[in-house]
Amino acid sequence: MNRLEVLATGPLTTVQDRGRPGFAAIGVPRAGALDRGAAAQALRLVGAAPSAAVLESLLGGLEVRVRDACWAAVTGAVAAVEVEGRPVPWGRAVRVPAGARLRVGTASHGLRTYLAIGGGVALPPVLGSRATDTLAWVGPPAIAVGDVLPLDAAAGPPGIGDALPPVTAPILRLHPGPHAGRFADGVLDGLLGAAYRVASDSDRIGLRLHGPAIARTAAELPSEGMVLGAVQVPPDGQPVVFLADHPTTGGYPVVGVVDPRDVDRCAQVRPGDVVRFARA
Repeated sequence: MNRLEVLATGPLTTVQDRGRPGFAAIGVPRAGALDRGAAAQALRLVGAAPSAAVLESLLGGLEVRVRDACWAAVTGAVAAVEVEGRPVPWGRAVRVPAGARLRVGTASHGLRTYLAIGGGVALPPVLGSRATDTLAWVGPPAIAVGDVLPLDAAAGPPGIGDALPPVTAPILRLHPGPHAGRFADGVLDGLLGAAYRVASDSDRIGLRLHGPAIARTAAELPSEGMVLGAVQVPPDGQPVVFLADHPTTGGYPVVGVVDPRDVDRCAQVRPGDVVRFARA
C-alpha cells in the first residue's frame, strides 16, 4: 500500500470525505468536506472513488512526500503547486514520482484547498466515514507534521479537464426559515441584499457574519434539530450560517436556510469578504 508522509500542514489540515449522515439523533454532525464540489473534483481528477477521502487544508501550506508514484490533484482555493520544487498545474491531475515532495502554497484566491492523491487517504472509518469533525472530534485527529497516512489504490484512470476556481464574493440564495414569528415584520426582506462581512472567528462549524443586526421579537427556543445551511440569529442579531461541523441541535431562532447549491461557497470566503443573501 502506498503511503504519504506529512511534512507541513499549514494552519489546519484535516481528512475529509462525504461525511457521516444519519447520526444527528445521537449528536454526531455530518462533517465532511466544506466545499463538496471541490473535493469531488479532486477525486475525479485522480481517478479515485467518489467516497474516497481527501486532505482539506486551510489557506494551503500543505507539504507531503509519497512513497510510490501516484496521481495527485489540488482544487478548491487557488494556490501554487510544486512537485520537487517544480511548478505543476493547479486543478489538474499531475504525476508525482516515487519519493517526491508535493507542496501546496498559500492560497491566493479562496480559503480551503483539497488534495486528492492516489486512491484517497485510507485511514480506518469511524461511523462509516473518514471525515474529521472539529466540533466533537469524531474521526481522525487534525493532521500533524510527521504523520504517515496510508493511501488506497486509484479506482480508475486520471480524469481529463481542469477544475474551476471558487466563487469568493458570493450571493447566497436563502429559503425562509421555520421561525418567522420570532422576528420583526419585514426582517427577511431587509436581510435580502444586505451586505455582511465574514468574521474572523468563522470556522468549519459556522460562517459568522457582521452587518445589519436582525431584530428578534422573542427569546431563545427549546433546543431543536438543525440542518446544514441554517442561518441562526443569536442575541446580538448577527447571523451565523451553519456549516458541516455544526451542532445537531440549537436554541437560537433560524431566519432562513441557505440553498444547498450555495453552501459550498461559504467554504471559500475569507474574513473581511462580503456576502449577500438573495431569495431562493
